[in-house]
Amino acid sequence: MAKTLTPAGKFAFILLIVAGLACGLIYMRNAGLMSKIAPKGKETKGAFVGKKSDVLKVCVNTWGGFAPGILYNEGFKASSNSRYTKEYGVNVEFVLIDDFQASREAWKSGAVDLLWITADVFPTEAKDLSEFKPKILFQVDWSRGGDAIVVRPGINSVSDLKGKKIAFALGTPSQTLLVWLLEAGNLKYEELNIVQAKDAIDAAAMFKAGKVDAAVCWSPDDQDCLKAIHGAKILKSTKDASNAIADVFYAKEEYIQGHEKELKAFMKGWFRAVADIRSTPSAKQKAIQLMSDGFSQPVDFMSIAIDNAYLSTYGDNVNFFNLNGGYNGITGEELYNRMADAFHAVNLAPAQVPNWRLVTNTAILRSMEALSSEEGQEAERAATFSKPTKAVVTAEAVATKPVTINFPTGVYALDDNCKYIIDQEFGPIVKSFAHSRIRVEGNTDDVGDRASNMILSKKRAQSVADYLVKTYGCDRNRFVVVGNGPDKPVASNDTPDGKSKNRRTDFQLLNE
Repeated sequence: MAKTLTPAGKFAFILLIVAGLACGLIYMRNAGLMSKIAPKGKETKGAFVGKKSDVLKVCVNTWGGFAPGILYNEGFKASSNSRYTKEYGVNVEFVLIDDFQASREAWKSGAVDLLWITADVFPTEAKDLSEFKPKILFQVDWSRGGDAIVVRPGINSVSDLKGKKIAFALGTPSQTLLVWLLEAGNLKYEELNIVQAKDAIDAAAMFKAGKVDAAVCWSPDDQDCLKAIHGAKILKSTKDASNAIADVFYAKEEYIQGHEKELKAFMKGWFRAVADIRSTPSAKQKAIQLMSDGFSQPVDFMSIAIDNAYLSTYGDNVNFFNLNGGYNGITGEELYNRMADAFHAVNLAPAQVPNWRLVTNTAILRSMEALSSEEGQEAERAATFSKPTKAVVTAEAVATKPVTINFPTGVYALDDNCKYIIDQEFGPIVKSFAHSRIRVEGNTDDVGDRASNMILSKKRAQSVADYLVKTYGCDRNRFVVVGNGPDKPVASNDTPDGKSKNRRTDFQLLNE
């Protein structure tokens, strides 16, 4: 028996019908619009899905170290093909801005969210950007050949640069490499004839034109310099000064606080792409092609560029930020502080820069600790060296730094004061030039017979090398140990001051 509806029930029933018809019309209208925007079969092929405001915009310059993120993103543009989109629901876009100042203005305005810098150069801009509260989030890579010092014929060591014209871009990683090499060669900045260049490309052009004696430039411009000037050579590059220039990304504190999920996904994907590039040749080749397309550079150029960078894993970042404490290699904080002093000395950084702790945010890195157990995320091990050959033992030194270590008479064991001096005077160079072989030469004054002094000086040099091996985890084959006795005085032995100067240890960087 049918139930009769009340007047109120009839009214409610009519409302339901009207609402249903309205929803149907809206659905059909939207479906029609969507079919125009994304025709069937094309809706996911490289098309961006989402709002523009949802995109994590990452500013990059033309450099091979950015390969992991570009690979994981399947290119520069935000796309549904991106592994970031597929696996994390995060949309990423890489924005190419090679001009340094323009990239900074883009970051300030919010046109990009993540910005590149090297930790060593960050002191030059950290204070100026303080109103935006920039925070370094993670290390991208180490330059391993991307920066080089080219010299004309006749310049064979750092000391030969004294008074010579050298071109480089002030306040850039080029200056960082030069500062480290001058430190290793015991040469002062003011002893150079500095020619300011707009950038490393400009410095290379000056060298090729014969306007300067030396230049700090990028690769592969360094090879062009060698071809242009007969007899020119590379004095040192970041293949040797392998822990001097470190690329990092930073973001505004305000942005980080609202985008922890997106940033964590971005970093996690980046580190996993590092492992892919290292372990799978096809992944590396794909990254090279994607960079070639995005940077509008030849494939060969990008192949060289990626090989001139050491791509940092999660484990490398743990060490760089010293998250577990006790790391004995060079850290981001050490680079930052050391170069802050160097740049201040030439008026490129203020006397007081923000503390490292205040310009970094390691919370996201710490939250990813599970990555440490994944294959391919191990930290880099200390460089290994073959046993020194005769040619290495007698090789000409590229840089020599004398350090006075006052051993008591007849003693070759290091006391705490000797260790402190070594740590202060040469420890940072040992860590920064991690892929460079070192010769340690012991020297004495002329007190006592020569034969005894020869033995004593070598034992002292060996004690120093042993300490460096133990303290900094160096390969023992890295060191060439020589005892000169009294045969290489640098001052007269007729005065106490002269004798003291002759009782020294020389630290030398070698080329093989």
